[in-house]
This record gives sequence, C-alpha cells and structure tokens, in this order.
Amino acid sequence: MSRRHAREAALLTLFQSEFAADDASTERASELAINEVEGITEDDLPYAHNLVQGTCAHLTDIDAEISRLAKEWKLQRMAAVDRNLIRMAYYEMRYQEERIDPPVAINEAVELAKKYGSDDASRYVNGILAAMQKSV
Repeated sequence: MSRRHAREAALLTLFQSEFAADDASTERASELAINEVEGITEDDLPYAHNLVQGTCAHLTDIDAEISRLAKEWKLQRMAAVDRNLIRMAYYEMRYQEERIDPPVAINEAVELAKKYGSDDASRYVNGILAAMQKSV
C-alpha cells in the first residue's frame, strides 16, 4: 500500500467535492480522482476513503483551527488545494485513529503542495501545519 497515492487521491477528491452539488457528485469526484493518480492500487483505496470521510467529518473543527492560526488569510481566500491539503494533514495528525506523526503528515502535505499547488504553496502549507502541530 502506498499512503502517498492514497493521500493524492484523497486530496483530489476533497478538492473536487468542494464544487460538488450532492453526494452523487462527490462519489463521481472520488472515481475521477482515483483515475488520475498514477500507480494507485486497490490496497490504497481504503486509506484514501478514510482520509476523505474523516476530514469531512471533522471539517468544522479543522476549519476553526485553520482560521485561528491563519490570521492573514481567510479560509475561503486560500487556494482550494492548499486549504484541502492543510485539512487532510491536520486530520491525520489530530483526529485519525492511527494518528500520523506530525512531521510525516506535514512532509507529505508539502510534497503534494509542490505537485498541485502554486510556487509558494509548499512554504505556506508547511507554515500553517507547523503552527497547527503545536495543538496536537
């Protein structure tokens, strides 16, 4: 199992689901995301699904923590990729049953930010998650 592939699929699903009108649209977003991730296997899917479901289940608390720490940026003004990377990594550090060591979660988010975000996304994601790590 590759958690990196699972995280990538989860990120794409979370990103696309922000624009989904209903649960059926979210399901289609998940299918599209899985098709976009090169190298993903069936073994990766449960972890990806867990990340999406868990992040969504704790979204209110996660967004409150992001808003508290990202004083210069309102949550909705953040790039959608950055916002969803931060949400997902914080879920892994704080809420997931098998919590991920914060440096690992942060590094994985930074690597995905380099791939999917703007030129400054990796530094921004790293900074916010480093601040959030203190509350874990």
